[in-house]
Amino acid sequence: MGRIIVEQIITADGFVQDSDGGMSFMDAAPIDSTDSDQLEMLEHVGAIVLGRKTYEMFVEYWPNVDPRDEPVAGPINTLPKHIVSSSLGAAPWGDHAPGIIEPGDPLETLVRLRNETDGDLLVWGSLQLTDALFRAGLVDVLRLRHIPSLIGSGRGPTPSDLEQTVMTQVASHVGSGWVTTEYAVRGAEE
Repeated sequence: MGRIIVEQIITADGFVQDSDGGMSFMDAAPIDSTDSDQLEMLEHVGAIVLGRKTYEMFVEYWPNVDPRDEPVAGPINTLPKHIVSSSLGAAPWGDHAPGIIEPGDPLETLVRLRNETDGDLLVWGSLQLTDALFRAGLVDVLRLRHIPSLIGSGRGPTPSDLEQTVMTQVASHVGSGWVTTEYAVRGAEE
């Protein structure tokens, strides 16, 4: 049984979305996604899990990226992708295998996938889904990929009603434009 890893891109002042719900801060901060730490983490991932909105953002970009230009595109495009959505009918992924639609209760879906998947489950973005996972105590690892941008206000990486959760920093990595901090989340269900 793998871990449930939540990874968020976050500004230096702690926001994953700007005040209008977007991520325009990504355009202002030049970053290199060929980070070796990211590639190493992806070696242990058995499947990627996305909510509908994050899927729609990802599918516009990643299926068309040449892995020679951005090496993370290789695993992103070849790993199984589970799309937690009750509204999508299909989840094409360019010329690659389509995503698998997972309707129904998202928490039950993640518990089932964690038990069925050989390797970790990586949940990128997908704030509604990750909020539910945090509230249920199902997040095993939180990875925050800080970018050098300040926006002053916006939405943080966890639900605003989350009770205090003690974490242990287990890793950090400085990449080209990124600083990644990884935490083990105490209290996550086994």
